[in-house]
Amino acid sequence: MQNEFTIQTRGPGLYEFTGEVRSWLSRADVASGLLTLFVRHTSCSILIQENADPEVQTDLAEFFARLVPPSTDPSMSYLTHTYEGPDDMPAHIKAALLPVSLQIPILSGQLRLGTWQGIYLFEHRSAGHLRKVAAHISP
Repeated sequence: MQNEFTIQTRGPGLYEFTGEVRSWLSRADVASGLLTLFVRHTSCSILIQENADPEVQTDLAEFFARLVPPSTDPSMSYLTHTYEGPDDMPAHIKAALLPVSLQIPILSGQLRLGTWQGIYLFEHRSAGHLRKVAAHISP
């Protein structure tokens, strides 16, 4: 069984879409299996991360902004791929460091996430985008 999720972003940060995945799973009538999620872009990532305290998402976004600053930062002067804007190549670097796919077990029709875990798209570009995440359930 397959599906595709569309996530509207408004710039850098983490966007939770656990609810959308759970809603689709409840309609899919799947008792058990393995859910694979795959983000279909090269300048964002997907993560399983804490969903109880929003400061976790803020701190993660700030950490990666400091780890890989825009190409206008003097420390990034070695970059050559700069014609798509100062956030583009840094976004590709962040996506290379972070997952672009996830696997989540399904048992009794439920995602086997931990108590405080949520599924997030991590937008690395400055502008908003419509991001696509492919979903596939294997038996």
